[in-house]
Amino acid sequence: EVQLVESGGGLVQPGGSLRLSCAASGFTFSNYPMTWVRQAPGKGLEWVSGISSDGDSTSYAGSVKGRFTISRDNAKNTLYLQMNLLKPEDTAVYYCAKGQVRGQGSQVTVSS
Repeated sequence: EVQLVESGGGLVQPGGSLRLSCAASGFTFSNYPMTWVRQAPGKGLEWVSGISSDGDSTSYAGSVKGRFTISRDNAKNTLYLQMNLLKPEDTAVYYCAKGQVRGQGSQVTVSS
């Protein structure tokens, strides 16, 4: 059974940083590309970033490009999202995803 467990969210002031982690189990992590998606209050799911199975290729939504960095450690079966220069509009529940399967999410709130 695929399991994805996010952690690292919280409350941060505008301009601050957070690092999300996603612990994966139940599948061969190193074989699959992974993504981060988010859902802001009252809005639909938004794709944030993706990474290839070997970590060599990454992509970002325009709204986060230059501020967020996706990475993975295949030896630890863990996906990361480093978020810098956070803005109030980044407030959302962040999910890591393998295809259509998502974890329970991690709340990120950016507020002064």
